[in-house]
Amino acid sequence: MSAQCCAGQLACCCGSAGCSLCCDCCPRIRQSLSTRFMYALYFILVVVLCCIMMSTTVAHKMKEHIPFFEDMCKGIKAGDTCEKLVGYSAVYRVCFGMACFFFIFCLLTLKINNSKSCRAHIHNGFWFFKLLLLGAMCSGAFFIPDQDTFLNAWRYVGAVGGFLFIGIQLLLLVEFAHKWNKNWTAGTASNKLWYASLALVTLIMYSIATGGLVLMAVFYTQKDGCMENKILLGVNGGLCVLISLVAISPCVQNRQPHSGLLQSGVISCYVTYLTFSALSSKPAEVVLDEHGKNVTICVPDFGQDLYRDENLVTILGTSLLIGCILYSCLTSTTRSSSDALQGRYAAPELEIARCCFCFSPGGEDTEEQQQGKEGPRVIYDEKKGTVYIYSYFHFVFFLASLYVMMTVTNWFKSVFCLLP
Repeated sequence: MSAQCCAGQLACCCGSAGCSLCCDCCPRIRQSLSTRFMYALYFILVVVLCCIMMSTTVAHKMKEHIPFFEDMCKGIKAGDTCEKLVGYSAVYRVCFGMACFFFIFCLLTLKINNSKSCRAHIHNGFWFFKLLLLGAMCSGAFFIPDQDTFLNAWRYVGAVGGFLFIGIQLLLLVEFAHKWNKNWTAGTASNKLWYASLALVTLIMYSIATGGLVLMAVFYTQKDGCMENKILLGVNGGLCVLISLVAISPCVQNRQPHSGLLQSGVISCYVTYLTFSALSSKPAEVVLDEHGKNVTICVPDFGQDLYRDENLVTILGTSLLIGCILYSCLTSTTRSSSDALQGRYAAPELEIARCCFCFSPGGEDTEEQQQGKEGPRVIYDEKKGTVYIYSYFHFVFFLASLYVMMTVTNWFKSVFCLLP
């Protein structure tokens, strides 16, 4: 079995075969799922690399422990202290390479309807060569001439792509909350405890959103001044109340019977996070006090750790990004989930309430499970047609690359570190 497994993994890395879970105790995996998780793994590896690059601790440790560090940096033309390999400019270059990688695959996989074509084989296999390509593109970005012009132009491209991904992220959250509410509501027919679970989760969501807005009002506003912050908090808080009222309005309930406060609670939490991100990224205001001294206002006083709020934004933003990417991988794996993304849901009486509602209950794709014998550990579930749109999948990752670039660098700021 081990030799067979090694042969399968070799075919996965260097050929068009699907990747499998090599452990004997692991279940067989669908090819569509393994492909998406491999791309997600590559994405997460680059995200971790970007976070490391933004850490001043890493730069200091390298300088302290690597012999002839400055001579080596000068030899590779990375600056006197390798400043070109760390910081916001390095993150921009690495994310440029990753964005180009996914954009090329987006163009390569346009209008693929089945997994038997040559382009589909490239999409689903050859992972070792893809890793080499991704590394080469990220490394090659450091040799782009006229770096200053490139970075100034690329950050605005990143801002546009980041805003577009925020919209996609919002759609994923809405779809996630709708599926959550629908699944748990279906369980109330047999067990009323699902009502209590729904109410508890909804209460938690609104408590987080309300608490976040209150804390931002305390730390980011003052009695005199900070008018922009007050307006932003007031508008976003009002919009959270508005979407909550709309979610339970008779008009919406007639068209979407499964709509409720859970969806609006999830979106309110997301709006609270975006508000926090905007306030922490906003330049600090400096005014003169009664003694004629410059005083910084409208920012929280964290003592010497000036960027602690920005660190929290980056951690929250990166975690939310990875969560949405992984959720997207899960929800688009089966045909029923693909229908859900297009607004076609199963009948309520067919829903089975479960805590892990993101995963299939286990009864889907039985035909593929019975007939998928081409690989020892892989179920080839795309023989008749693709489960998801390949080009759209890569386009989402392209936008996610731009979003993580802007999030990790705190939206244009050049002085920022993730780790203390």
